Amino acid sequence: MNEWSTAASRRLGARLERHALAAGQAPGFVVEGQLKRVVGLTLEAVGCQLPVGARATIANTGGSGIEAEVVGFSGDRLYLMPSGEMRGLMPHARVVPAGRAAETPVGDALLGRVLDGEGRPIDGRGRLLCDSHQRLYGTPINPLEREPITQPLDVGVRVINSLLTVGRGQRLGLFAGTGVGKSTLLGMMTRYTSADVIVVGLVGERGREVRDFLDHSLGPEGLKRSVVVATPADRSPLMRLRAAYTATAVAEYFRDQGKQVLLLMDSLTRFAQAQREIGLAVGEPPTTRGYPPSVFARLPSLVERAGNGRPGGGSITAFYTVLTEGDDPNDPIADAARGILDGHIVLSRSIAESGLYPAVDIEASISRVMHEIVPADHLQQARQFRALFSAYRRNRDLINIGAYQKGADPRVDAAIAKWPQIEAFLRQNVDDAAAFSASRAALAEVMAPVRTAAGDSA
Repeated sequence: MNEWSTAASRRLGARLERHALAAGQAPGFVVEGQLKRVVGLTLEAVGCQLPVGARATIANTGGSGIEAEVVGFSGDRLYLMPSGEMRGLMPHARVVPAGRAAETPVGDALLGRVLDGEGRPIDGRGRLLCDSHQRLYGTPINPLEREPITQPLDVGVRVINSLLTVGRGQRLGLFAGTGVGKSTLLGMMTRYTSADVIVVGLVGERGREVRDFLDHSLGPEGLKRSVVVATPADRSPLMRLRAAYTATAVAEYFRDQGKQVLLLMDSLTRFAQAQREIGLAVGEPPTTRGYPPSVFARLPSLVERAGNGRPGGGSITAFYTVLTEGDDPNDPIADAARGILDGHIVLSRSIAESGLYPAVDIEASISRVMHEIVPADHLQQARQFRALFSAYRRNRDLINIGAYQKGADPRVDAAIAKWPQIEAFLRQNVDDAAAFSASRAALAEVMAPVRTAAGDSA
């Protein structure tokens, strides 16, 4: 081969390499679909193939497009759930795959901000200056790789610190009906808990309650170290679901940075109700009280993402409120939550009506890790306190009408003698913080005279 042929071959090879590189960098084809059917909250599209959880934009008459997420499929049809209003949709509208995973912006710039379920600011303080993003649907840490729960967490509430001690990295349920002080108790914990970062998820709350929680329950000081994710009840079920996942993803980010995080989710019940709406809309069969099976699969997948991180890392201590409909403790969501959480705190309507706040029913409440994180004398005093409280409550009607005869039961006698101190111990004003050490000392002070008078049987 002569020199001219060799040079020509080199030029041809170089041109082929440039064209191959350009072809590799060229954007791929986006296969668009068509909107074929709208039934209730469900959109049906054909012509494009997307996995469950993928996002798409559906063109509307306004030109802005409507965000939707794939929630199921049947044959060549995709079922999508919109994240906003469906006004302006037309038959055969274009369905364009978004080409990005569900994620939320994360970083220290989130502190003090209020976001919606998409991670967008709604507090009127400008855009977020975050360089990182976190996937909404993360995976739980291998349980064998987690740091065990060994340290108590100070939540600033005397009855919880002393009688229902919370461990750092624990996941608890706050079971309550309406109007028994649930939001007030959450506000106290946001202000007084010894955590580096607080993440609050308000899922399906009334719009007025969101404003009230920010102004009164949380307050300016509590907001400074908090991230609030709020999706009111008038938003789509998909947005309510995303609010819970966004709050969890934000908490995971700060935990992975070595922070001690307090996650407050209000409420797990409305999260389940949002999934029920989606499941029924795509044809899933209802089972227990109208809840489809996907609800009971989603609950543990969300809750298991909280907890301690790997050794030497951060932690997420989580409180999930559970609304007991009609004060029914056997509500299916309440029953399922008790099985997947590390304890539960029950707020009692009868205690609230007696004027005792926070209205914690210590007989029905339990912390499953307390016996592992407190000394034996603390645990013994807490058990004796519960015994006195229970003895008085069981005989309250007899005591109030004067039918109880002193000396009939030494434990009831001790409970009657100490009841004013017990009530004072359980009552705590919203503006008063009770540190863990002070709560522990107060419990010892209440119980010491009882042990002297009635012995261990009290």
